[in-house]
Amino acid sequence: MQKVIEFLSSHGEIPFSTLLKLQDISELKTVEANVQLDKLGKIPSKLYLVISGAIRCYITSESGKEHNKNFFFPFSFAGSLTALINKEPAKIVYETLSECKLYEIDFYEFMKLAKTDNNISNLYARLLEQVFIKNEKRQLELISMDASERYQRLKEDMPNIDKLIPQYHIASYLSITPVQLSRIRKKLK
Repeated sequence: MQKVIEFLSSHGEIPFSTLLKLQDISELKTVEANVQLDKLGKIPSKLYLVISGAIRCYITSESGKEHNKNFFFPFSFAGSLTALINKEPAKIVYETLSECKLYEIDFYEFMKLAKTDNNISNLYARLLEQVFIKNEKRQLELISMDASERYQRLKEDMPNIDKLIPQYHIASYLSITPVQLSRIRKKLK
């Protein structure tokens, strides 16, 4: 719990009374690997704070090929924000890659609290800022870097990613084939 408090506090000071409110709308869960948290076409209601393990979000093309959009590791929030905000069916699947401990947070209760508690409202704003910054960074990487540079940047951000996530998921995230990733890794050694 201390690490959760430290993580949330890194986004601004949060009084203990506010932490208690957040705890009331959250449930600590252990989820097996390969479980879809948010399913394609279903309207989600939960946001997840990853405590341990890894989650991916992906889309599936018309041909059935999966394309990883993002990975989530300890002390990051995961969830279909667009679907949550618009109360619409999810277009992205969120799936555990390993056994995960996570806090499952009722998003709509969170939003109710944000209307009455400035600390929660400010936390929400800062978290949305982080999502925007992360997405913009990812878009810039995709248009300005080659696959080798994107892989090196990913390794900088998550040094042990090769041990955490299967290579074909990393390749998909980088928008390359597993064979291309293997060549890049060989070249960098």
